Amino acid sequence: MDSIIFKTPLVLLLIPFLLGFAIYRQRRQRTVSVRFPTVLPAQKLAPTWRLRSRNLPDILRLMVLTLLLTALAGPRSVLEKTFHKGEGIDIVVTVDDSGSMAGEDFIENGQRINRLAIVKKVVKEFVDGRTEDRLGLVVFSAVAYSVCPLTTDHQWLKANLDRIELGQIQDGTAIGSAIMSAVARLEKSRAKSKVIILLTDGMNNAGEIAPLTAAKAARALGIKIYAIGAGTNGLVPFPAVDFFGRKVYQQVQINVDEQTLSQIAEETGAKFFRATDTESLRKIYHEIDLLEKTEIEQVGYRNYKELFVYLLAAALCLLTAEIILARTLYLQIP
Repeated sequence: MDSIIFKTPLVLLLIPFLLGFAIYRQRRQRTVSVRFPTVLPAQKLAPTWRLRSRNLPDILRLMVLTLLLTALAGPRSVLEKTFHKGEGIDIVVTVDDSGSMAGEDFIENGQRINRLAIVKKVVKEFVDGRTEDRLGLVVFSAVAYSVCPLTTDHQWLKANLDRIELGQIQDGTAIGSAIMSAVARLEKSRAKSKVIILLTDGMNNAGEIAPLTAAKAARALGIKIYAIGAGTNGLVPFPAVDFFGRKVYQQVQINVDEQTLSQIAEETGAKFFRATDTESLRKIYHEIDLLEKTEIEQVGYRNYKELFVYLLAAALCLLTAEIILARTLYLQIP
């Protein structure tokens, strides 16, 4: 059986008050038209069916009022009830934008690609898989800044991600500041699970907040930090231009602080990952995606059948009957 709901159910609260007022008005307005010196002869007469039902027009009028108010409340029948599963998770993706992210030790489609470019691509794939979650984006180098607040508009988030470029802010790696910026975004979240995905390819060398201090703050708020160390340790090919304008590569020493990242993840009850190539980076984000699944069933309704038309039709029929009866069988002579 289809359930019935009301679009504006508060209107129903008016029914008893308006009915009471209508009854009160009718009784106040009722007067005796003909006066007799005595009613003794009339008391010996049996009441007729018309006399017994003399209040029928008034009852019909009250029924019309009730039907009109019920129709105004917008009754509707639910033809289809839908269920969908939501994750109930708020996630802030935190991406390193320091100069070392220009290293091209990742391969995509047989071509070298810098670390930031591949991270942006993989993050987009991750975002596309979290359709029910609110996602935010924090980018950092020597300072951290929030690129996108928590939102369900994932297209807008990806558009902001596209605008991130190397060299936009002072170079450096402020891991502690990045964590605190993400924590600030999640601090007032009421989500069932709160997560930071921290990706960096270096060591903390900027900012005024120590990474482990920031991790403890996150833990206090029930936030988990999945830490990803991106890129290879040691010599990394960096693009440069030679005297003839050709693209060449220089080997630059870069080290990932695996110990600190591992401690950050452990402090918050999460995991630390190492991504040394494109495939491993994709697998890491996929694994995080699988780890952070907390399904909650939500109920939705759609395909309503509006019922107010039937109530209006019934009210019109009763009103017509009341008018006819009041002017024929129950006609009152002043």
